[in-house]
Amino acid sequence: MTRYLLDANVFIQAKNLHYGFDFCPAFWEWLVVQNGGGTVASIEKVADELAAGEDELTSWAKDRGPAFFLPADDVVLPALGTVSAWASGQGYEPAAVATFLQVADYWLVSHVLAHENTIVTHEVPANSTRKIKIPNACIGLALHCISPYEMLRRERAEFVLGRQE
Repeated sequence: MTRYLLDANVFIQAKNLHYGFDFCPAFWEWLVVQNGGGTVASIEKVADELAAGEDELTSWAKDRGPAFFLPADDVVLPALGTVSAWASGQGYEPAAVATFLQVADYWLVSHVLAHENTIVTHEVPANSTRKIKIPNACIGLALHCISPYEMLRRERAEFVLGRQE
């Protein structure tokens, strides 16, 4: 079974664009159900980023807690060193490496490396030395990285309206 770990931008763009809480609650319910089955989760550092918003998404994330937003465990800690060494050895500008090592992306990539999960993000690879993108790290470390839409299709998610009578 594949476990998908979601980047902060998946939640933020869902809330702001395609799956707003007010008109597509089924998306959010689907995430909770899939989390209960062990298929979908994220990490504590992503929850920390979402907490900065102080909005409905912040409340939703806080209500999910550590069952959805996983804390780093003993397996993740050695992976941090592997990801750090990769980032430092790829020719990125020092500021890009320093920033990467301070944000949730670093922890997300490390968690996926440690647990052989799949990252779900809206980011796409970029040929820039100024910012380390999650997909570039995944390519460099041979990790799986897909878009939220690919995850929804793979898992056959359906958000179907009830019969109107």
